Amino acid sequence: MAEPVTLPRTATTARPGSGALPTRRAKVRYAIVVAVLLVLAAGSAFALLAADNPMPPGSRGFWLIARLRVTSVAVMLLVAFCQALATVAFQTVTNNRILTPSIMGFESLYRVVQTGAVYLLGVVGIVALQGRVQFVLQVALMVVLAALLYGWLLTGRRGNMQVMLLVGIILGGGLGAVATFMQRMLSPSEFDVLSARLFGSVTNADPEDLPIAIPLALAAGALILLRSRRLDVVALGRETSVNLGVSHRREVIVVLLLVSVLIAVSTALVGPMTFFGFLVATLAYQVAGTYDHRFVLPVAVLTGFVVLAGAYVVMKNVFYAQGVVSIIIELVGGTVFLLVILKKGRL
Repeated sequence: MAEPVTLPRTATTARPGSGALPTRRAKVRYAIVVAVLLVLAAGSAFALLAADNPMPPGSRGFWLIARLRVTSVAVMLLVAFCQALATVAFQTVTNNRILTPSIMGFESLYRVVQTGAVYLLGVVGIVALQGRVQFVLQVALMVVLAALLYGWLLTGRRGNMQVMLLVGIILGGGLGAVATFMQRMLSPSEFDVLSARLFGSVTNADPEDLPIAIPLALAAGALILLRSRRLDVVALGRETSVNLGVSHRREVIVVLLLVSVLIAVSTALVGPMTFFGFLVATLAYQVAGTYDHRFVLPVAVLTGFVVLAGAYVVMKNVFYAQGVVSIIIELVGGTVFLLVILKKGRL
């Protein structure tokens, strides 16, 4: 009688498994990527706190000065959190790696609000927009606009994602034209003051807004993270999602509303950053090595903070041009955007 044949242990364990990280090599690679990003994030944060600090490291005076800079680091982390999660989730539900939430007109609405305040009230209008009540009103206005847009164009029999995106582009262009018209009516001194608010910058953030901005961002971001598995299903397309028991339209509307909250908080806090989210999402997909949102979203947040904080460290301490950080990020992000379009050959 022939003896039973048993497979060697190596033959069964060497076979790759299933999942987002199917092999041991993929898991090790992802762990290394996260570890490197954490080290870079910690190093950038410490450099922001310690650079140009005249007091000896570890002294009481050193920590007093560093404490004053904690707000800037917190704002950078909050902006990276909002932009990264919002862009990745938006690209998933729209099934397009080129689009960003700014296409829905959030930034144009922000420009209209800022320009309108200066146009109607003069330089005092910038001061009138500061404060917790004004911050909440700006965020609420952006979210309500998004909710009306989604509710109108994604419900009913004629609900269509492409039509919604086109309407968002048209609204953004129209609001931008209104803002440009009002800017031409301003005096040179008023326009100079307004220009500083129309570029995304950490210095635009008011520390009094953080107690409201942080809970809003954390709540919306947590809900997106909890829906990571549903986002994986939505990424497969409408027909596949329905067959797997996921209400595709409802899931898309919920995610878009959460995205609108994140982008509204980020824009109202620091101003428009058109290509920052696109740059972060593109880099996150490249370094994560997977499309599973449970792994991509944390990498995107870390990548966003490293890019933003690292840019501030380099521009402030090497080129002594801290005020142009957002311009450099937008330039790099716009260049990557063009390269991706040229590579894909389509939108």
